[in-house]
Amino acid sequence: MAELATIARPYAEALFRVAKAGNLTVWSEIVAEMAHLASHPDVAALSRNPKVSDSDIAATFLSLMKSPLNAETQNFTRMLVENGRISLLPEIATQFQALKNAQEGAADAEITSAFPITDGQVTSLLAALERKFGRKLNPSVHVDNALIGGVRVVVGDEVLDTSVRAKLQQMHVALSA
Repeated sequence: MAELATIARPYAEALFRVAKAGNLTVWSEIVAEMAHLASHPDVAALSRNPKVSDSDIAATFLSLMKSPLNAETQNFTRMLVENGRISLLPEIATQFQALKNAQEGAADAEITSAFPITDGQVTSLLAALERKFGRKLNPSVHVDNALIGGVRVVVGDEVLDTSVRAKLQQMHVALSA
């Protein structure tokens, strides 16, 4: 993985420099959509097919995009295809988001709950988490019934696990020690 990150870094930084001149939020959405599209198995298979020309791959990829595309996005896509780097888009998107978060003094928060939580509960939880972590958080909420109860929050390399499953695991370790 480190090799992919190393290869993707210059692309993410160049794209971020272009995005800073425009609307960073719009660019972030476009890059996320491109990454999602590039990770689709059919798109990956098309990009690896030696019988399909680079221009056809780029045209197909761009036609699958739902977001309105500007010249920079089209050129970036063509350049990735020509260099055989379309598969790097998920890593490019990850690094782009990290650069965006660093610029905004924010961080991504992955919130996993045992049960579906309402928007009001997310807002309340987010306010408490922002005070705890001391920065603005961009939440993504998931449901995992295996937690049994409670929530698990991952912000960067920090984990706050208040789930019942985590507490049961702690009790198991304490009792078996």
